[in-house]
Amino acid sequence: MAKERVLFMCIHNAARSQMAEGLFRHLHGDDFDVYSAGSDPQKVDPLAIKCMGEIGIDISGHRSKSLNEFEGQEFDYIITVCGNPYNACPFFAGGRKYFKHPAQNSRILAPQTLVFEGFEDPSAFDGTDGEKLELFKKIRDELKEWLEDLYYSYMIPERCNLSEERGECCGPNKEFSCK
Repeated sequence: MAKERVLFMCIHNAARSQMAEGLFRHLHGDDFDVYSAGSDPQKVDPLAIKCMGEIGIDISGHRSKSLNEFEGQEFDYIITVCGNPYNACPFFAGGRKYFKHPAQNSRILAPQTLVFEGFEDPSAFDGTDGEKLELFKKIRDELKEWLEDLYYSYMIPERCNLSEERGECCGPNKEFSCK
């Protein structure tokens, strides 16, 4: 059975989407082929590499990729991790399901389409090196928590049956988190 494909997106593919790619591959790489890209790729942020290394995930070999590299490809999941009132996230055609970090008052507009707000961009933060690293760690931990919730709520491979272990809340058609 082929693995499902996941694409994490943000604007620069330098921090948030790189950390998400590393986290998701570490947690669920046996079941998913995991990629990341951006609409305006920049160099992978050294603080993203450092904060991921602190939890045993090496993303030092990652490189920033343009969404153009994936043009014409299909993905089972497109997951956007950017966005705030000051910038717009990219869009990539070719996804079966689209997800983005939920705002506190997120809502469903149509099946498989949710309204969300993204994670803060730690690369854009202006502070001391120590303050910047702390923000990277905060975003990394928020990403990990959200990705686990997303996985157990919507992405569990069909071959997995976690309903006995986690209760009857799990699965793509359930409205409650299984976390």
